[in-house]
Amino acid sequence: MRSSEFRIRRWVATGVVLAAIVGGVFLDVGLRHWGGRTVFGAPTLAVNIAHDNSPVLLGSLPNGFASVLKPVLPAVVNISSSKVVKNRGENMQLFNDPFFRQFFGNQFGQGQGQAQPRSQREQSLGSGVIITSDGTILTNNHVVDGATDIQVFLNDNRQLPAKVIGTDPKTDVAVIKINATGLPTLPLGDSSSLQVGDVVLAIGDPFNIGKTATMGIVSATGRGGLGIESYEDFIQTDASINPGNSGGALINLHGSLIGINTAILSGEGGGNQGIGFAIPINMARNVMNQLVEHGKVIRGYLGVHIQDVTPGLAKEFGLNQGGGVLIGDVSPDTPASKAGLKKGDVILELNGQPVNAANQLQVSVSQLPPNSPVKLKIWRDGKPQEVSVTLGELPEQADKEGPAENSEGALQGVDVQSLSPDLAEQLNLPPSTKGVVVTEVDPASPAAAVGLERGMVIEEINHKPVNNVAQFKQALAGAANQPVLLLVNQGGVTRYLVIESH
Repeated sequence: MRSSEFRIRRWVATGVVLAAIVGGVFLDVGLRHWGGRTVFGAPTLAVNIAHDNSPVLLGSLPNGFASVLKPVLPAVVNISSSKVVKNRGENMQLFNDPFFRQFFGNQFGQGQGQAQPRSQREQSLGSGVIITSDGTILTNNHVVDGATDIQVFLNDNRQLPAKVIGTDPKTDVAVIKINATGLPTLPLGDSSSLQVGDVVLAIGDPFNIGKTATMGIVSATGRGGLGIESYEDFIQTDASINPGNSGGALINLHGSLIGINTAILSGEGGGNQGIGFAIPINMARNVMNQLVEHGKVIRGYLGVHIQDVTPGLAKEFGLNQGGGVLIGDVSPDTPASKAGLKKGDVILELNGQPVNAANQLQVSVSQLPPNSPVKLKIWRDGKPQEVSVTLGELPEQADKEGPAENSEGALQGVDVQSLSPDLAEQLNLPPSTKGVVVTEVDPASPAAAVGLERGMVIEEINHKPVNNVAQFKQALAGAANQPVLLLVNQGGVTRYLVIESH
């Protein structure tokens, strides 16, 4: 199968049934996972924190992994949730889907001339991990999202109702609670100590066939930029993860929880392809503790829009070292603006730790509490500088005329026109915004290859303001047959693009 046919899938076994006709039939549809670190002092839950940095020799496991799994399996549970949703006409196409008809046959016909129900019950199956002996369970947000009824199935065959303590869609973490005592639990490990090649075991209830354990290794750590969650720092593993494993456990050979299974990369046919993702437990622990203590997650906030530094951008900004993230825009009246950070600055370090990717910086800042003082090392005007910033609290909503002219050189295949107040309003930009708006981009052009799109406003070329088409043409004339650095505005947020001349 070609790589272009693969896509990210969130797996949780989901069923849609007719509320007035049938019940209890499941369609397998989705899965996900995440982890956290306490940032507001000691853990707020009486959880068992493991101290398991010592290596485990495989030869010391006489029965394979049975001795590791035996105490762990009872702490992983099956979760069933349901909610009633209003019927929408397009949803009826589901009944014509071959996957649906393999359960029901043709008893619902082909969707023609049939009465359509006004509502339908959606049921989901996932997994969870018992964290405290009195019934606190860690799972995925999408397993319980919007549920009106949640049932937990324990290892001793008990079925108990659960209530939601809190959820965090940005990380897909949820905490639920059942009324019980003396339950088996999993100790929480330290996901920051994981290394590529470490052996891990994944546990859950795939396809509702029953509790299942699979084995693999850590394929990568710190995976981000996948578009699954707002905050991504995934553990990648080749341990088999399938529909219904959502919220299940990823453990190390000490039997400690080091991740929550959440997503897989799969082809059109679905199922495991050897690339699965889990939320690191350090991240999940942080989120869990805050949900229990505050009912929500409070995150640190810098107030910058950032992007990865490509080789082309590094050259344009005179950066003589690898890594760093480029500030494309600074929001007004934010910790970043108050500290004097500017668009075009490159952040090299946060509190002495190298910063190599935009996703890494975003996650690191989010896990620091508001009012935390941080030290940034930045690259500005060809030299490094130190900047001190006191973080704020992430706001609820922070997470984001004339004839067309043809361009030449690096921007060949790009058409622009002067930005009028009317156009600025249509593009949701302030009337004071200056620049030229991109009206067409040839899909085969170098500009399209780096992400220039119709509707973007070009504000600068090679650090020079471009307020109209005349200035645009003048700036390009001075950069014939050379790469150009653009500052573009899209929806009120600016970022940099560098386009090579072909």
